[in-house]
Amino acid sequence: MVYLDYNASTPVDQRVRSAVDEAFEVFGNPSSTHHALGQAAHRLVEGARTHVAALFGRPEQDVIFTSGATEAAALGILGAMIGRGEARPHIVASATEHKAVLSAASLAARLTGGQTRRAPVDRRGLVDMEALQDLIDDSVGVVAVMAANNETGVVSPLEEVADVARRHGALLFVDATQLVGKAPIPDAVRAADLIVFSSHKIYGPKGAGALVASRHVQKELVPIVSGGGQERGLRGGTHNTPAILGFGLAAELAFKEQAADAARIEVLANRLLGRLRRDLPDVVVNGGDAVRLTNTMNVRFVGADAEAVMASMPGVQVSTGSACQSAVPTPSHVLTAMGLDSAEASECIRISLGRPTTSEEIDKAADAIIAAVKRVRELTNS
Repeated sequence: MVYLDYNASTPVDQRVRSAVDEAFEVFGNPSSTHHALGQAAHRLVEGARTHVAALFGRPEQDVIFTSGATEAAALGILGAMIGRGEARPHIVASATEHKAVLSAASLAARLTGGQTRRAPVDRRGLVDMEALQDLIDDSVGVVAVMAANNETGVVSPLEEVADVARRHGALLFVDATQLVGKAPIPDAVRAADLIVFSSHKIYGPKGAGALVASRHVQKELVPIVSGGGQERGLRGGTHNTPAILGFGLAAELAFKEQAADAARIEVLANRLLGRLRRDLPDVVVNGGDAVRLTNTMNVRFVGADAEAVMASMPGVQVSTGSACQSAVPTPSHVLTAMGLDSAEASECIRISLGRPTTSEEIDKAADAIIAAVKRVRELTNS
């Protein structure tokens, strides 16, 4: 079995798993700092906070732990939009944002009596800056443009987006879930007002994520999970110490090993794409010549239904897009926003490599994909 769906989820790094196992022994409540076990748990949580903050060159107090990027996005978007009130009821989001972000944006707009304004993208998946500028005015509370797309790997040039947002006093929200650990973090992402990402995308355990926001921005947020005052009153509930510890260690490893991982994975990805292009006609990489994550390729095999191709190669685990959308029988909103019609989008497969991927796996995957595409095309044309 060859797993090439690392954008959906990654295995827990063995180094992280060992640390998490040990953390289960520290069962004290991190908020109960009047005794030794609580203090030990508190130190684990705060140590993890330091490692997460270091990824973005931010102070530890900027990190708010959540259960994952989805909750972090809800806190960042809903919390900011409600906190900013009726004076800034509108939100602008690129058309290719993750569904979790678009859903949070829609709900926030309803609660504030505003609108969700969707900025179109070009055929490469890059936000149309002229259209974006037309959508942003002084009534916009938040502008959401992701750092790297989860389906295509296309990296957004956020410097200009940040300039436009700040010119109008809007907060810049960046979903960095796919970028972290795969590419250097640009200054525009580091400086964003609201940043979210998840542990399970960087070889940490599921159930942990973070919202990164300055103390100034935090003062504008309204909590969506209230409780006992944890996370400076912005996210109630007892800390999941083992998951947070694992998240912190995974963040530390991502910080240290990103460059080496990316270089090795780029070689493997180019090897796979080279085989596909050599042995199959009509192979199209969505995103074209845009800068993409080295581990991600969204490939259209013209004339071959993607679901049929995947069914023909059960030994290779890939996807047609976001895991959150796998049960939804509609074409990818990312690909249709990029100009593909429903039929074209149904011929697309997302392939994403990871830290454990080997050259032997790439060769096996190439053989299986090529055979499956040829088989489906033959059946379709017969």
